[in-house]
Amino acid sequence: MPHLPQPGVSIHKKSKTFKGFTLYSPIRGTHAYLLNMAGDVVHRWALYEGGINHAMLLDNGNLFISEFGGGVLPVVIARGGRLREYDWDGNLVWEHVDIYQHHDARRLANGNTAYIAWQTIPKKVHPRVKGGIKGSTAEDGHIYGDVIREVNQAGEVVWEWRCWEHMQVEKYPIMALYPREEFGHANTLVPLANGDYMIGFRVINTILIVDRKTKKIKWEMRDDSWGGQHDPHILPNKNILLFANGQMTSLPHPFSRILEINPRTCKTVWEYRDKRVLNFWSPFISGADRLPNGNTLICEGGYGRFFEITREGETVWEYNNPYITPSPLYGNKQNWVFRAHRYAASSPQIRRRVKQ
Repeated sequence: MPHLPQPGVSIHKKSKTFKGFTLYSPIRGTHAYLLNMAGDVVHRWALYEGGINHAMLLDNGNLFISEFGGGVLPVVIARGGRLREYDWDGNLVWEHVDIYQHHDARRLANGNTAYIAWQTIPKKVHPRVKGGIKGSTAEDGHIYGDVIREVNQAGEVVWEWRCWEHMQVEKYPIMALYPREEFGHANTLVPLANGDYMIGFRVINTILIVDRKTKKIKWEMRDDSWGGQHDPHILPNKNILLFANGQMTSLPHPFSRILEINPRTCKTVWEYRDKRVLNFWSPFISGADRLPNGNTLICEGGYGRFFEITREGETVWEYNNPYITPSPLYGNKQNWVFRAHRYAASSPQIRRRVKQ
């Protein structure tokens, strides 16, 4: 966060931006918002009950979002639990409740839905879990691991992958200052064109690709300098873009970066950081999207700030979320946003739905 933020749009260099509409929903908020480039709300959806609120538009213009599913769990970070699809007019057209769902969920091309959920790891696996704060399992004495579930339109589970069954758990130590209540802490699930899944695990600084047919890991990369990354995904050029949060690294002070990585060499081929590094840091949540004109839209989630940069790192658009919501962690108020996405006016999600 570079300064005391001005709510709404604070930078707009019109000739250098990718013009479109930006979608987001504040964590624990009551609405999802679609903004034009001036920061005006051109459409909104009322939600049932705010949770992690990762909002995306489907090709038919419907809103797909992970809201709060209720219940009491020992793990509270980034809870969802209620996956919902609303049409453009705000009518509920689909819902699936799994109170253990957290962070990310995606609608698949075949109409199914895939999402991340927690499940207790068998006690016999606990000794294999390395790292983290000693004696800091969840309140119920368990360590929770990540499960990928795929459900059909009826809500029936048609595919499932449990991290501890396919990962050599002892190879992936939890960050030293992180509780042992979770192994992995997956925050990103990306369905790939061939049906495989890319999964990002925050507290073990790992991203990997799972073969959907065999459930085996076919590619992985781990780098502690990421500091609990978010939002890894594959770009059209086959490189990987991710938000490196920069928390709990060996550096003298924290800062965040956006990295573009060649997955064949595991080398960084492009990087963004603020020249005044402390001006850009979100220790948790957050993400980044590469836009069609080559710019990058960044969600600095811990400050509710979205900004668009050029390839050279120039900020050409900036928006600060003005909506204040209850904090899921600290018993106070915040304006956090898990992720934000921009859609072109000509995209199927927007076309003929919003006045230009």
